[in-house]
Amino acid sequence: MVSAAIAHREIEQGLLLDLGTPVRIRDLDGAVERRRLSDGAWIDLRRHWVDGADSVFAALGDGVDWRSERRPMYDRVVDVPRLVAFHDHIADVPHPSVAEAGAALTEYYRDVLPEGFATAGLCLYRGGDDSVAWHGDTIGRGATDDTLVAILSLGAPRALALRPRSGGPSFRVTLDSGDLLVMGGSCQRTWEHAVPKTARPVAPRISIQFRPAGVR
Repeated sequence: MVSAAIAHREIEQGLLLDLGTPVRIRDLDGAVERRRLSDGAWIDLRRHWVDGADSVFAALGDGVDWRSERRPMYDRVVDVPRLVAFHDHIADVPHPSVAEAGAALTEYYRDVLPEGFATAGLCLYRGGDDSVAWHGDTIGRGATDDTLVAILSLGAPRALALRPRSGGPSFRVTLDSGDLLVMGGSCQRTWEHAVPKTARPVAPRISIQFRPAGVR
C-alpha cells in the first residue's frame, strides 16, 4: 500500500510534516523569477508558492490511485523508477488546492497560453533511487511549438536538472515543498530535464505537472 510505504519512509528518514499550516495558494504577480535559457527557452521559479504544502502531500499520498509502470530498455523490460498517476482534468486530482493552483496558473500565463492548463500528471518519488531520465515533453505541440509545463513540488526537496539538447553544461534547481517551476518558450524541444537519482537518504516527494491538453 503506497500510503503505508510513505509513512514508513517518513519515520525512517525523520521527515516531520507540518500538517497544521492552512493550505493557501499565494500570489504569482511580483513573485516569479525568470531565468532565460538558450534558443528561446526559459524557466520561471516561484518559491513557497503553496502554504501548507505538506498537507497536500499527505492527502495525495493517501488519495491518489498510484500505479507502477514498466517499459522496454534494450533487451529487457524494466520497472519505471517512480509511481505515477494521470488526470485528464486537473479538477479530478483528489485535493481542491490542485484545481485552485491550475486556475491560478491559467490566469497568470493567459497571454502565452490562451487555452490554459488542462491536465495533471503526478509522480511519486519514494526515495533517492526513484528518478526521471533526461527528456522533453514533446508529445503534442511541445514537439513543434512553444508551450508551458508547470511543476509543483511537494514533500522532500529534490533537484530538477536541465541541459540544452544542442550540448553544453547542465544546471540544477532544488525544489522544496510548495515550490513552483514553469518551463516555457522552446524549453520542451530545445532543452531536456530530469530528476536524477541520489545516493543521499531522501524522503518521498510528489510532483504535479500541469500541462495543456495533448502535451505529454
